[in-house]
Amino acid sequence: MQHIIDRFISYVTVDTESDPNSEATPSTAKQWDLANQLVEELKQIGLEDVTIDDNAYIMATVPSNVDFEVPTIGFISHFDTSPDFTGANVKPQIVENYDGKDIVLNKDLNIVLSPSYFEDLLLYKGQTLITTDGTTLLGADDKAGITEIVSAMEHLIKNPDIKHGKIRIGFTPDEEIGRGAHKFDVAKFGADYAYTMDGSQIGELEYENFNAAGVKLIFKGKSVHPGYAKGKMINSMLLANKFISKLPKKEVPEKTTGYEGFFHVNHLQGSIEETEVQLIIRDHSMKKYKERKKLIEKMVKKFNKKYAAKFGEDIVVAEINDQYFNMKEKVEPVMHIVHIAEQAMKDLGIKPLIKAIRGGTDGSQLSYMGLPCPNIFAGGHNFHGKYEYVPVESMVKATEVIVRIAELTAQRAEK
Repeated sequence: MQHIIDRFISYVTVDTESDPNSEATPSTAKQWDLANQLVEELKQIGLEDVTIDDNAYIMATVPSNVDFEVPTIGFISHFDTSPDFTGANVKPQIVENYDGKDIVLNKDLNIVLSPSYFEDLLLYKGQTLITTDGTTLLGADDKAGITEIVSAMEHLIKNPDIKHGKIRIGFTPDEEIGRGAHKFDVAKFGADYAYTMDGSQIGELEYENFNAAGVKLIFKGKSVHPGYAKGKMINSMLLANKFISKLPKKEVPEKTTGYEGFFHVNHLQGSIEETEVQLIIRDHSMKKYKERKKLIEKMVKKFNKKYAAKFGEDIVVAEINDQYFNMKEKVEPVMHIVHIAEQAMKDLGIKPLIKAIRGGTDGSQLSYMGLPCPNIFAGGHNFHGKYEYVPVESMVKATEVIVRIAELTAQRAEK
């Protein structure tokens, strides 16, 4: 267990925050620091065909050790962390034999990780937790996944008695800004199917995710001296606020769960003359997803019609872009890959939690690129913020799941 703790800490203490405003890949130069570190580590462990391309995509191989044909499987994680909260100067704290009570992350700042608010903590009473110090995120999303994949490959190499086919691993940049799979070379990877190790709670197994779109709205206005503005001024900020108020009030992240979709306003900046609003659209149902996009278009047309005479041109301009789609459509034809993962968990005494992702994953994009790719738990909780933590025992179990999937895949092929 200490080996996994040490490996994980060596990853999370490297700042790899990605940047949505950068057009480069990776979006931040500092992602190269961990990428290069990983390449050297994979070589030292004994993986073969270790490569890193010009965009920092890492691939490597553990060769088959059986004399019969086995599907090539892959395991994928991302090494960037979310720009939602700082990932610089991460100082992990280790809580041994967690007693089920409040954890003081930072006494000076009065930051407390409490089971009264984060009830999932009670699932891990008696276990070893790794937390933040309350000033940064932790980076378990998805450096826990990387830790587990590297540790599993090391175990397979050191234990050749465990029979398996060819295994490919891949580590990507910029997943947190929606680009993790954009430049992933599926043909080069050469796997029949893969698993992303990017879920949360122990037991999670996911092959459904949101359909997703990003929306940018530009509201235009007319600035006039406020003392003489009657009938003349058009305040774009107030227009934007009015538009937002017309969205379904109960269909927001904080009021939805399960398969319920939502509209989420995540950026607003403006002046009298111009205001920009950014929002995201999410829904598991393709039908409802399309209806949500049509609602935005309908609202935009209504606003423009209302202000056409007064403003003389469109007063709001909308840009709607699809981001990713529900991978269920691509995974269902090969459901045996989900069943293998499910069996692996059961064999290890883990209760599978098969559910839909209320978000996205590299796997959703990769599935549409020809690489069916369900998602498996990595163990962390409260991603993208100062309350993030990961139970070490969950990382150990995830490592064992990877090994067992490799073993089951070979056994299935031999029959």
